[in-house]
Amino acid sequence: MITPQQQTQILASLGISVLNPMQEAAQKAIGQDNDTFLIAPTGSGKTVGFLLPILSLLKPDKTSVQCLILAPSRELAMQIEQVWKKMSTGYKANVCYGGHPVETEIKNLSNPPAVLIGTPGRIADHITRRSFSLEGIHTLVLDEFDKSLALGFHDEMDFIISGLRNLRKRVLVSATSGISIPDFIRLKSPTKLTFTAEDDGQSGLTTEVVYSESKDKIDTLFELLCTLNSDSALIFCNHRDAAERTSELLNERGIHSLVYHGGMEQADRERALIQFRNGSTRYLVTTDLAARGLDIPEMKYVIHYHLPLQEHEFTHRNGRTARMHASGTAYVILSQDEIRPAYLDTSLEELFLANKKQSAELQLPKPPDFVTLYISGGKKNKLNKVDIVGFFSQKGNLDKGDLGLIEVKDFISFAAVKQEKVPALLAKISQEKMKGKKYKIEVAR
Repeated sequence: MITPQQQTQILASLGISVLNPMQEAAQKAIGQDNDTFLIAPTGSGKTVGFLLPILSLLKPDKTSVQCLILAPSRELAMQIEQVWKKMSTGYKANVCYGGHPVETEIKNLSNPPAVLIGTPGRIADHITRRSFSLEGIHTLVLDEFDKSLALGFHDEMDFIISGLRNLRKRVLVSATSGISIPDFIRLKSPTKLTFTAEDDGQSGLTTEVVYSESKDKIDTLFELLCTLNSDSALIFCNHRDAAERTSELLNERGIHSLVYHGGMEQADRERALIQFRNGSTRYLVTTDLAARGLDIPEMKYVIHYHLPLQEHEFTHRNGRTARMHASGTAYVILSQDEIRPAYLDTSLEELFLANKKQSAELQLPKPPDFVTLYISGGKKNKLNKVDIVGFFSQKGNLDKGDLGLIEVKDFISFAAVKQEKVPALLAKISQEKMKGKKYKIEVAR
């Protein structure tokens, strides 16, 4: 068990003063002997909810993997790892996922972490390679397990779980209720915890309908974005090609946006998320891949350019705003003859946009405040955030307010810099060395 003092320190590291009711209930349930099935909305803090009690289950004298956490996407796996690292537990954690060099992962696993996080496909691959031992694993967490099943990881999960002979505890986590649990998970008399949006204070969501005169809604989307005071927004489409087309059309009209979907290369997906997180782009046009499991800031606006077929996906999308007692608005863009899904409330308030005469006078959203710079070095090159801040400040003459979010990966890093400061900064540091080595530093593509 962790002491109250340790928990206070961990919460302080996470920027949390107290646990919410869901996290308290999860801590109690996971700490007991039963398996646990936790259902709670997107953005309610489920990751902390299961990581904190797992910490109490770890033994410092064990040198093998003790807890395995499976997540359906690379982004969610990486987010879980980041939260664990912020907790500063003293226990090693590693993350494994497709698109990440398998050689680097094998090297990391040669000194086994207490907590191993990964996608089902890559973890199954490592088990086949015998990259780590399964004997010490006593706890299994399946985060967003319904999404893993929906993405076709049934066989991989079955294979993984069948090899965990010393498993004592299973924790299933989801944002969706009413899910059938496959037999291969072998859940035993679980403690079921169900929390709704109302339980978590998510009563600040407003949903409004915006009608488009034409079947092609791009004019309506453009006008809507011009009325949102340059605040960031997630724009949801149902298909990858629609997301790309919509982003391209917005960019052609002078509204800078980036696209994000599962068909993109992992590096491109990561860069899009980094630029959205750090304020280098205000609008992310995406599929349902961004509806849950991503480390992105609280959104004031969610826009449904297309409506999903299922109500639970609509709920997940909306979960990106009005989180943790905040308020937010979800806009649904409908063409006049579009069939409304049964789950959409017929009494939703309508937002009236500028008419055609006024549309010429619409003001474009402001350009992003920041630009993302790419740095050709990362953790494996012994670089950290402090090094980058010091280099940009001393060699580039940047003030504290000129630097935004900095993210350091294994072999590359990204830093947000105020747009107006970038040209002079790049000129000043072009021939300078950071920690005795010259790195390539340029505007991220």
